[in-house]
Amino acid sequence: PSSLFPPAGSVTFLGLYLMFGYGASLICNLIGFTYPAYVSIKAIESSNKEDDTTWLTYWVVYGVFSIAEFFSDIFLYWFPFYYAGKCLFLVWCMAPVSWNGSQVLYQNVIRPCFLRHHQTVDKVLGNLSTKALDAASSVTREGNAGPPFPAV
Repeated sequence: PSSLFPPAGSVTFLGLYLMFGYGASLICNLIGFTYPAYVSIKAIESSNKEDDTTWLTYWVVYGVFSIAEFFSDIFLYWFPFYYAGKCLFLVWCMAPVSWNGSQVLYQNVIRPCFLRHHQTVDKVLGNLSTKALDAASSVTREGNAGPPFPAV
């Protein structure tokens, strides 16, 4: 198992870098994106659908977290060791255990909210889709009618 876990010095360096280093945001986002993207591609290519669900759940949580972070970043930036905490959060969300962050947050927060509001969201999206198709159809009709001025 020493091949599964990096040497303690590497983990210590990474932790200190996330706390004090320049570009900690980039490193943290690479950790939260690179491995999950790689195993998501492997999941897509496998015939097993359980791994697809696991990684779709991760990406839903990652997306919700990213949106929440966007709106709260101005405050979170001032917290010491924010990026170290964010990195630990993302690692928890992708951890290969049944109680990982993605499963916990999806089952307890995101799914109940989705079940409460999905019909309303579906109606709004349906109305927007209808309006967009009507607008596209109108533009196409006007374009096919020819120029509004006589040709010379």
